[in-house]
Amino acid sequence: MKPTQKPANPNFSSGPCSKRPGYDVSKLDVSTLGRSHRAAIGKAALGRVCEETAEVLGLPEGYRVGVVPASDTGAVEMALWSMLGARPVDICYWESFGQGWLTDVVKQLKLEQTNAYGADYGLLPDLGQTNPAHDIVFTWNGTTSGVKVPNGDWISDDREGLTICDATSAVFAMEMPWEKLDVVTFSWQKVLGGEGAHGMLILSPRAVERLESYTPPWPLPKIFRMTKGGKLIDGIFRGETINTPSMLCVADYLDALDWVKALGGVDAAIAKSRANLAVIEDFVAANEWISFLAQDDATRSNTSICLSLDLDADQVKQVVKLLDAEGVAYDIGAYRDAPAGLRIWGGATVEQSDLEALMPWIEWAYQEVSK
Repeated sequence: MKPTQKPANPNFSSGPCSKRPGYDVSKLDVSTLGRSHRAAIGKAALGRVCEETAEVLGLPEGYRVGVVPASDTGAVEMALWSMLGARPVDICYWESFGQGWLTDVVKQLKLEQTNAYGADYGLLPDLGQTNPAHDIVFTWNGTTSGVKVPNGDWISDDREGLTICDATSAVFAMEMPWEKLDVVTFSWQKVLGGEGAHGMLILSPRAVERLESYTPPWPLPKIFRMTKGGKLIDGIFRGETINTPSMLCVADYLDALDWVKALGGVDAAIAKSRANLAVIEDFVAANEWISFLAQDDATRSNTSICLSLDLDADQVKQVVKLLDAEGVAYDIGAYRDAPAGLRIWGGATVEQSDLEALMPWIEWAYQEVSK
């Protein structure tokens, strides 16, 4: 039978993600709007972004946090173009975004000493193949495959190379072994449901040392440059951005950080996301016609939860359209390059009760389409 209870919030998109519970744009502190981002008030707000991100995430001493252009993509590109080339590179990929970083390194930077370790959607490559003497590039969570790195045990504490981690759908939702990560990138519109266009770049002291000791042989655009005269432009990591940011987006992100603190910090946000995944795990366990795209439970993402249905691709599209038309789930179709299926966001900005309400609707839509 057709369910009667609908999710209070049907926004389950994997990016931009749902705003936090209780979000009200009219409650944002917009005192910076119409002011220069280089005025004291603008610098203070951007400085708070850097300082409070480090505080909430519990970053180790000496790690720097900066706001950079062009979302997570811009942050990753800055790291790849500014730091790679000093050592051989190992790239681990298992979905479309990781493949994009491989394309950058091989076809754009044209680095010959590159090793690619890949896996099909639903699987994770053997990360133990990586060499600690090489620079290692990888995503922590495959947003389009629903496959995550289970831990950082495969990363050597005595590594000579840098680890460059695209963590845009993992930060604030998964435990991150910061001491093993030299470059970490994310964007506001993912796990915290912030606004787009801005990236976050976290550097370890080892990453800073690379920037100050190595100059790549190719030209760098202005928005990629993090050093001047062989020294880190430290202002970038105090809120003195390379180009003009949206101060409205900054206010929105600070609101999201305040919400995480009120929730109980990053550990509470991680626990909430795991509880969301548990709702879907129970549903999948009870229904043979639906399964996780991730083939190993240990690598199952708790943010971008990817599901396969016992239907063909056109039928899956019908399920997605039915749920959208009923106003119970928006934007939950699989990523365009991924196998046909559903992709449901399970980060902390999504309420467990909404996922519980959604599950019967998925079953109803499946039954409707498969008649």
